[in-house]
Amino acid sequence: MHDAREYNFDGLVGPSHNYAGLSFGNVASFSNVKSASNPKQAALQGLEKMRALAARGFAQALLPPQDRPNFRLLRGIGFTGSDADVLARAYKEAPVILACAYSASPMWTANAATVSPSADSDDGRVHFTAANLNNKLHRAFEHAQSARTLRAIFHDERRFAVHDALPATPAFGDEGAANHTRLCAKHGAHAVEMFVYGRSEFDANAPAPARYPARQSLEASQAVARLHGLKPARTVYLQQNPDVIDQGVFHNDVIAVGNGNVLFYHEQAFADELAGLDQLRRAMAGVGAELSALRVDSGQVPVADAVKSYLFNSQLLSKADGRMALVIPQECRENQAVARYLAELVASGGPVDELIHFDLRQSMRNGGGPACLRLRVALTDDEANGMHQGVVMTEALYHTLCAWVGKHYRDRLEPSDLADPALALEIHTALEELTTILNLPGLYDL
Repeated sequence: MHDAREYNFDGLVGPSHNYAGLSFGNVASFSNVKSASNPKQAALQGLEKMRALAARGFAQALLPPQDRPNFRLLRGIGFTGSDADVLARAYKEAPVILACAYSASPMWTANAATVSPSADSDDGRVHFTAANLNNKLHRAFEHAQSARTLRAIFHDERRFAVHDALPATPAFGDEGAANHTRLCAKHGAHAVEMFVYGRSEFDANAPAPARYPARQSLEASQAVARLHGLKPARTVYLQQNPDVIDQGVFHNDVIAVGNGNVLFYHEQAFADELAGLDQLRRAMAGVGAELSALRVDSGQVPVADAVKSYLFNSQLLSKADGRMALVIPQECRENQAVARYLAELVASGGPVDELIHFDLRQSMRNGGGPACLRLRVALTDDEANGMHQGVVMTEALYHTLCAWVGKHYRDRLEPSDLADPALALEIHTALEELTTILNLPGLYDL
């Protein structure tokens, strides 16, 4: 076992942050469709979270936004002419597809990839598999840039392995770390990797949701585990409760979050709660850890309140004193049932003894909370030193990026603005400057 720290790689919100309501099954995203957004405020809210957690001593870094609009997508489906011609025609003939090309969803880096630390893999490297996200058009083209970005940051192949996305077919529908949890005694120790899936492609008798799509397949989860060289005895597959998917729980991280040996979850999270917990306990005993299950009953917090507040889309972070802090959105304090439960949780004497809240309303209105905004990567000191340092959050980088946002981002973006060629140029110019700030030349095909 080697000492390791968990780094949170938050997505830097891009200049195209907009409310297009593209994610059917994501209640918050769908309910704010075609509202005006504030990209500048969204980026600054995210940066403030990164800065505050870094100042508290948590390991914090970022993943840069992706280039928008996706002209390759638009030209690939028949829109021709100059960039301005493509945008004008797409806005007139296919405004939803234009919105897909402008999607801001890469900000939610929990969906960028699944990560297995070196303590878990057969070859002793940190493994990443870019998520294909093929359930939604607006996300299905993210994986190429996600893999490119991860390879730029984790470039040393002696320490890191970045795998391309799984085949883009429903059988391998993969939504990344939003459906993956690592449970262990310490970040540097052997762990149990828990994959949560919504459906099985090849089991016609498996339960499935009726209203909203199940985005993660069992087959995808199993494929990622093979690619990462995980031990079968330390790998657990649990099915998400199809009923909660139909209530707007589109990813497992909307209904459960884990850290260390703690699993914080709603009683309706899993299709078979008791069997799932038994599997986890037996697997964790094999790595010398004991599961601490924090179960939230429906009587304490109904699923509707959990979804509305994003209680479980929180970050559960280990502090230096061995206790844990729960990073929550402001909405948790404004929901009566959730606020009451959280007060009881902190006062209970259990592992969670602190709440840290942030105003992330711009992200929340688009369907993503604190946990959506970050990709967790447990790294030894050697691995952390071997990654690209330009993305590690520091006070100096925070101020530089705030100035960059202030220079390039709009403070209001309407759906009709997506047809404006000036917006595309603004984004292009901003990202060119960002590659210099982060010292990542060639990150984009600009």
